Amino acid sequence: MNKTTQLIHSVPVDELTGSISVPIYQTATYVQEAPGVNKGYDYGRSNNPTRHALEKIVAQLEDGTSGFAFATGLAAIDAVLKLLSAGDEIIAVDDIYGGAYRLFTHVYQKFGIQVRYVDTTDAQNVEKYLSDKTRLVWLESPTNPTLKISEIERITTLAHKKGALVVVDNTFASPIAQQPLRLGADIVVHSGTKYLGGHSDLVAGLVVVKSGELAEKIKFIQNASGGILGPQDCWLLIRGIETVTLRVERQCNTALRVANFLAQHEDVAEVFYPGLPDHKNHEIAARQQHGLFGGVVSFSLRENTEQAAVEFVKATTYFKLAESLGGVKSLVCHPAQMTHKSIPRERRLQAGIADSLIRLSCGIEEAEDLIADLQTAFALVNKKVLIPA
Repeated sequence: MNKTTQLIHSVPVDELTGSISVPIYQTATYVQEAPGVNKGYDYGRSNNPTRHALEKIVAQLEDGTSGFAFATGLAAIDAVLKLLSAGDEIIAVDDIYGGAYRLFTHVYQKFGIQVRYVDTTDAQNVEKYLSDKTRLVWLESPTNPTLKISEIERITTLAHKKGALVVVDNTFASPIAQQPLRLGADIVVHSGTKYLGGHSDLVAGLVVVKSGELAEKIKFIQNASGGILGPQDCWLLIRGIETVTLRVERQCNTALRVANFLAQHEDVAEVFYPGLPDHKNHEIAARQQHGLFGGVVSFSLRENTEQAAVEFVKATTYFKLAESLGGVKSLVCHPAQMTHKSIPRERRLQAGIADSLIRLSCGIEEAEDLIADLQTAFALVNKKVLIPA
């Protein structure tokens, strides 16, 4: 069965009424026949039929055993970190999302959990730091914001030999392009806010696991910690997922065209996009992501200053200056001052996040219009006069 057809029909028809849209069960509690005797639901934090439908859909999308929906992407990451104990170690990708870095460094390190930030684009770097204390290998592939690619299958093989779990933040690729559990990973996390929601109208986090044992542990943590996604947002996320294939395929095609345009521009120092043949791990990305390289393109300006980047991101029209990515409207951001501001500058630079780095999230607008918008921004910043076509 075609993946789009399978996805559409993984959204259930309501058995009670025949509703083709999953109902929103806006309830805090459920009437019981007797103490402990119920219809599978007792309290809204523990479970909800709308959330249950979403979690099953997401598990199927990632080819996992079970899925879990959380209030935000960081709440999902936090739930996974609660699998650890004092003295455990994490090997994490060096070019990590700023919010994850903040959570790892400022919250969990004080509880005795150590984090080593490693360039995971070469599996040998991971192997070098694996130890008997390593419990998690934390990957983003592609990474945020320099679009680094890690060889998930090889790194997973190395980690499992040391008894470590592999977690992949699959937000940038989306399940449409990449399914890390099929490549051997143990846990996948998503910011559902991004491609899965797709309309910049909700915040959500998702965890999908491969094994029943991990499912039991994450379910316990979800219920015990309580960072669940509410039924209204679960419904919105289901609605977004129904069109994710169409959106992601278009966004990937547009991003490749934008990347090629930027690669030839005289004011651009470097373009970060795994779909370009000169990307370090282009061939790995092509294999892992089935030829869909993502809707995000990052680039650094030849004038490598923060001020130049600020002027550029303020000069675009269709690319709206905002946090987040993956929505139908194109967005632009300056990671050094926005998404990755919590990371010390020295560490940012070591990870390849230059002061002039700009991140673009391509929406579903026409590629020609987005490229023209970038051309106008370059001209405005350089105070060049544009001659109408």
